Amino acid sequence: MRRLLLLGALLASVYLAWYWETRRPVRPFGAPSQLLVVAPGASAESVGRQLHELGLVRHPALFRALILGRGVSGKIRAGEYSLDGPLSLEDIVGVLSRGEVVRRDVTFPEGKTIAEMARLAAGQGIAPEAFAAAARGVSLVRDLDPQATDLEGYLFPDTYDVSGQPGAAADLVSRMVQRFRGVITPELPGLAERGLTVRQLVTLASLVELETAQGHERPRIAAVFLNRLGKGMLLQTDPTVIFALRQAGRYDGNIRKADLAIDSPYNTYRYPGLPPGPIASAGRESIQAVLRPVPGDDLYFVSRNDGTHHFSRTLAEHERAVDQYQRRRGRGAAGPGR
Repeated sequence: MRRLLLLGALLASVYLAWYWETRRPVRPFGAPSQLLVVAPGASAESVGRQLHELGLVRHPALFRALILGRGVSGKIRAGEYSLDGPLSLEDIVGVLSRGEVVRRDVTFPEGKTIAEMARLAAGQGIAPEAFAAAARGVSLVRDLDPQATDLEGYLFPDTYDVSGQPGAAADLVSRMVQRFRGVITPELPGLAERGLTVRQLVTLASLVELETAQGHERPRIAAVFLNRLGKGMLLQTDPTVIFALRQAGRYDGNIRKADLAIDSPYNTYRYPGLPPGPIASAGRESIQAVLRPVPGDDLYFVSRNDGTHHFSRTLAEHERAVDQYQRRRGRGAAGPGR
């Protein structure tokens, strides 16, 4: 009987010690959050050591014992974890096994290229190389654009939450394409009416996006491009030259007269028709502008140097506007027909 009592007391002591170590928080209320980074393939021992070094676990071996006891040793997910407040070891194991990684917002403004988006994503822990590689996944848009060689123009500009988990870049790119699909699908019936493919629509929309930041001007800018295409005129839009210069590694933030002659299929000063594909991401308004342009005969536009443009139907009128807004003030941004 005495032995049974001793055994019972021993078991009770072990249970109480286990309960104390796994259920009682190590840190007090109000303690600052701790960032735990679990590397892909990290062992339970290494995670336990990290937790101990952060002051979140009294004994590293307890972490391994607990995840084995809970049957979650294979469920600890890699990524960044923000461990806040008076968490117990049980709480921490729950957070890690559920994969409650830190998620941050990244905003992609309209008019950005894949390379520019990769740099923005890098600010939230996604390697630019991983983003660029994911953005070559043309299978995501093969049904919409069989000619696509990358996802330029198909990554919809918006705000997305991202994590530091492996595969975050591919997941982000996939969600950006899905967002694009959500925007473009209601517009697909209008393509046949305009005689455009999805690729042509997105390419035109990217030109509109880069030519003006004024929402009310976009349908009129789109009309100029469509009118010029209908007449077989060169589009002569600077953003395509900038894109060509960037591809050649020659863009330094300025366009010089000699740059307008760069031999690239994207150079709409040299080659007729649309460039081979989109040159940036277009927002909803620019996409809709191409499908619903302002009726009219405008063939030219020139910047007024205040963010808006002067539109003209004839070359003579356009030359007068260029003289008024550009030549007398120093060369600025002129649109088609310079």
